[in-house]
Amino acid sequence: MSNRGPEPGAGRIPRRAAVGLVVVLLAAACASTAKPPSGRNSFILLPDEQGKTGAITVSGAGGERTLSEPRQAVTVAPGAPPGEPFIMPEDEVRALVGPALAALPPPPIQFILYFLHDSTELTKASRKEVKEILRTIRERYPVDVSVTGHSDTVGDKRYNYQLSLRRARAVASMLAEAGVDPSTLDIASHGKENPLVPTGDQVSEPRNRRVEVTVR
Repeated sequence: MSNRGPEPGAGRIPRRAAVGLVVVLLAAACASTAKPPSGRNSFILLPDEQGKTGAITVSGAGGERTLSEPRQAVTVAPGAPPGEPFIMPEDEVRALVGPALAALPPPPIQFILYFLHDSTELTKASRKEVKEILRTIRERYPVDVSVTGHSDTVGDKRYNYQLSLRRARAVASMLAEAGVDPSTLDIASHGKENPLVPTGDQVSEPRNRRVEVTVR
């Protein structure tokens, strides 16, 4: 059972590539438009949808280079250390990897819906967010949708598991009533085990009283 606290607004988690980067290995790619010598490969570090990257170290033949900037690339010849890193022009990146990236499935979109204390009733802001979830499902159809319920840490483990499951089922029912195929909905409950905001036990945290809806 949870206690009343300030109601958070609905949240949407931005779409991002895993670990914030994409690394593409291409045959015969280089910084210039001239055809590079055969047998060479290039590693290109691509940003995620927010323009951010991580970093990767390319090693070979006793040498290594670290790529950490968007569109940074390095060419590697067989039996030789990696060359000097360079920024590949955007038009060349599109020409080389555009078709491959376009063929990838779109990344999952995750929504967070929040609930009133000890309840399966959505907050006012989250009720409005349901329309955006439905719009996303229609645009990306066919889809798989996971609906996972959560709670804060007030109360015992068994009770919060059941409460979170009821929350997930309530959201799934809303989606189904709006026309979403029930067979595409995967319902689960995590109870108090995976808080969005880590707290101690028996702590009322409104942001943990939620259902996460992931559209794939």
